[in-house]
Amino acid sequence: MKGIDVSYHNGVVDWQAVEAAGIEFVIVRSSYGLQSKDPMFAQHVAGAKAVGLKVGAYHYSYALSVADAIQEAANCREAIDSTGQLFEMPVWFDMEDADGYKKRKGFAFDRAEITAICKAFIDNVGLDCGVYASYFWLCDYIDWRSLGCAVWNAQWSKNDDIKGYMWQYTDRLEIGGKLFDGNICYI
Repeated sequence: MKGIDVSYHNGVVDWQAVEAAGIEFVIVRSSYGLQSKDPMFAQHVAGAKAVGLKVGAYHYSYALSVADAIQEAANCREAIDSTGQLFEMPVWFDMEDADGYKKRKGFAFDRAEITAICKAFIDNVGLDCGVYASYFWLCDYIDWRSLGCAVWNAQWSKNDDIKGYMWQYTDRLEIGGKLFDGNICYI
C-alpha cells in the first residue's frame, strides 16, 4: 500500500487530492514529548477518514529515560483516545533526535538505553505499536530485533535494507503542489 505521514508542519491537507493520487493510508503525528499534542491531529485524522484512508499515528519522543517514555506513552494514548476514532494502522514511536534536543541535554545515545526507552513506550501505550527510525538509527542505536515489534524504516533511497512493516522512501512526494513523506506498507 502507498501512504504518507503528516503533522502540523504539513498544514491543511487536501485529502481529496491525496486519495486521488492513489494514497491508501496516512500516519498522523498525534503527540510529542511528555505532554504536547499535535494541534492538527484530530483535523488530519478526520480528513483522512472522510476520504476512506486507513489511519495510524506516530509520537515524536523527547524521552531521556524509561520514566519519560512511560509518560510519553500516556500522552500519546490520550491524544489518540481524544479523537474517538479506531485506527487501522499501528502507532509508531519515533526516538530519533532530529532537532538535537537529546544531544543538547547530554543524552548518552547508548544502544541499550535507547532500546529500553523504546520498549517502555511500546509496552505502555496499550495499542499495536512499532518503532520508526532512519536506517542509521535502526542499525546503530535501536536493537529493533529484540523489541519484537513492527519496524518502519526511513531510508530515502531506491532500496529498503530492513524490509520490515513499512518503508519511508522519500521526503519529496508531491501531491497537489505540496511535498509529503512517501511510504510503502508491506502488510
